[in-house]
Amino acid sequence: MAKTICQTIQFKNVSPETLYGIYTDPKKHSKAIGGAKVKIAAKAGSSYSSWDGYITGKTLQLIKGKMIVQSWRSSDFKPADLDSTLILWFEKKGKDAVLNMVHANVPDHQYYGVKGGWDSFYWKPWKKFLSGK
Repeated sequence: MAKTICQTIQFKNVSPETLYGIYTDPKKHSKAIGGAKVKIAAKAGSSYSSWDGYITGKTLQLIKGKMIVQSWRSSDFKPADLDSTLILWFEKKGKDAVLNMVHANVPDHQYYGVKGGWDSFYWKPWKKFLSGK
């Protein structure tokens, strides 16, 4: 049975537009996750890949600086698994930005790896990248 992952991450002293830009710009995205190859464009209908092709999908909808909706799958998904859906929306909170994530239809056999992977392979590296370390 597919599951849904919900996460809320606060980033200090950064704007929602900056976070949106990190995700949708391939050079920034790559730097923020430690140098893995990323192909992405800020264009609805475009295909993308991240982590040297480990993650693939299509960008379904964008609201500049505010929201990203994508189909999403990892190379660990089984051929019969449906694509999952990733929704990222960005909010201002004082001097900080809050990233809200809903990752729906994650296959049961991938749930724990994907859930922990967001923190290990995205949110912690992003915070390090944003701190300039």
